[in-house]
Order: sequence, then C-alpha cells, then structure tokens
Amino acid sequence: MNILKGIGAVLAGVIFIVGTHTLTDFILESLGIFPPPSAGLHTTWMLITATIYRSIFSVGGGYLTAALAPEPKMRYVLVLAAIGLIAGTLAVIVTIPMNLSPAWYPIALAVTGPICVWIGGKLKAKKV
Repeated sequence: MNILKGIGAVLAGVIFIVGTHTLTDFILESLGIFPPPSAGLHTTWMLITATIYRSIFSVGGGYLTAALAPEPKMRYVLVLAAIGLIAGTLAVIVTIPMNLSPAWYPIALAVTGPICVWIGGKLKAKKV
C-alpha cells in the first residue's frame, strides 16, 4: 500500500508543477504580459520572471510530494526530480531547434527544476 501512496505523491507533485506552470503561463499570456507561445519568448526580463516562478512552483511540487509520500519521503521526491530532469532534457532537445527562446532558457529550466524539487522535499522532510 505504501508504494501506491508514493506513486500518488509523485503524481500529485507532477500535476502541481505542470498545472501551476501552465496556468501561470496562460494568465500572463491572456493579460498580454507574455506573448503567445507561437511568437516565442525572447525578452530577458520575461525569461527571468518565468524562471523564477517556475522555480518557486517546483519547490512547491517537491514539498507537496514529500508531504504526501510515505517514508522514506526523499525517495519519492528524487523520483519526481528524475522525471523533471528527463522531461526538461527532452524539452531542451525539442525546443532549441524551434528557436522559441534563447537556448539558455530551456537548459536553465532542465537544470534548476530538479534542484528546486529536491529543495522543496528537503524543506518538508526537515519539518517531520
């Protein structure tokens, strides 16, 4: 039963991270603050803003996963971080040739995402 609880915790982290990233992007695009995805994102302040809020949400996803996971909590947080690393690496491979942003942006997300997830997990694991 613990493995199912752990899988649920990881899925909750994935849903939280993807959901908050997507919703925030949608809101910023709807308000005209960010351009539509087809136009790309090439303005430095926008890229830094997106990196910051994505990092904060990734910390939250790691925290949520640790909060819901059975012991050892960090095992499930590391699974979430590995999923993020794989997804981020695939995003780098796919998006750089599309020139939707400078190459550093998807690379930064692929590198910082798993680290932020780990930080979120550690923050929760220390509160137990």
